Amino acid sequence: MEASSETPPGEIHVIVGPMFAGKTTTLLRRIQSESSNGRSVAIIKSNKDTRYGLDSIVTHDGVKLPCWPLANLSSFRQKLGPDSYDQLDVIGIDEAQFFGDLYDFCREAADHHGKTVIVAGLDGDYLRKSFGSILDIIPLADSVTKLTARCELCGKRAFFTLRKTQETETELIGGADVYMPVCRHHYVSGQVVIEAARVVLESQIRCGSYA
Repeated sequence: MEASSETPPGEIHVIVGPMFAGKTTTLLRRIQSESSNGRSVAIIKSNKDTRYGLDSIVTHDGVKLPCWPLANLSSFRQKLGPDSYDQLDVIGIDEAQFFGDLYDFCREAADHHGKTVIVAGLDGDYLRKSFGSILDIIPLADSVTKLTARCELCGKRAFFTLRKTQETETELIGGADVYMPVCRHHYVSGQVVIEAARVVLESQIRCGSYA
């Protein structure tokens, strides 16, 4: 299927980085700018993220906009309504790493429906492995912005997200109580500390089980 002559192809812009790097703030700033220029906009986020309420996106510094909380992106057109979707110019997607159908949705929306799609999310998980399918859409993207935070321990540029707790599941929703941005040095040293704590805890549990 090729883009129709009546609808020129759109664009895809990707914003990635660790937690607390300002990804959502950057996304909302872009969306607000597009709206101020008279374009019709909508924002989608994963319904897994309920930290600040289900039907809104809130940045860490309190900026808030309404959104569509969805389990998957493929349901968006139907939920919005075909006519409203056709009139839409810009689609923002926050916490994009949680959507398994991200690649297909972005390709279809930009290539065939003429939408500008702005995607924000984590490029890596707490183990520094690719998170979800957000890296898969980079070959589709018109632009990729890699943001950094400030290391919580030394103030240097932070590229990584360190999990403070010992949970091991990849998808663990949380804020500053669970995660912190760190530089490479403090990521490595932090992982050593967390692993040591895990070993001690497991040892205590084993000893307790035999008491």
